[in-house]
Amino acid sequence: MKSMATKSPKVPAPQKAPINTPSKPEDGQGGGAVVLERRTQKVMPPQMYQVVLLNDDYTPMEFVVVVIQEFFNKDREAATQIMLKIHLDGKGVCGVFSKDVAASKVDQVTEAARRNGHPLQCISEPVEL
Repeated sequence: MKSMATKSPKVPAPQKAPINTPSKPEDGQGGGAVVLERRTQKVMPPQMYQVVLLNDDYTPMEFVVVVIQEFFNKDREAATQIMLKIHLDGKGVCGVFSKDVAASKVDQVTEAARRNGHPLQCISEPVEL
């Protein structure tokens, strides 16, 4: 008793796709191939935002330096320079990021300041080109 097929099944040969040739206008309307022009799209880079710390008379300078080091990955010297700029000019830029990252940095700094009982303010604003 044989239960297997003795011949392998025939596989249909792949069919070639029809070649698009311009058709002759049969109805007098000038049918044929339509050619579309490719338009190059210019994509603008995303708007960048700078995270700015604002000066106040209550937050200790050392806390500001620690915040800049922790959340903006600056070394102690760079963080101290930014802190002095904040102290002398009233505000200082800690970094430039995309909108979402800047918003996250603002939230992290604000949360850390409140957790430690300081009124430090942090904002993000668009970078002017």
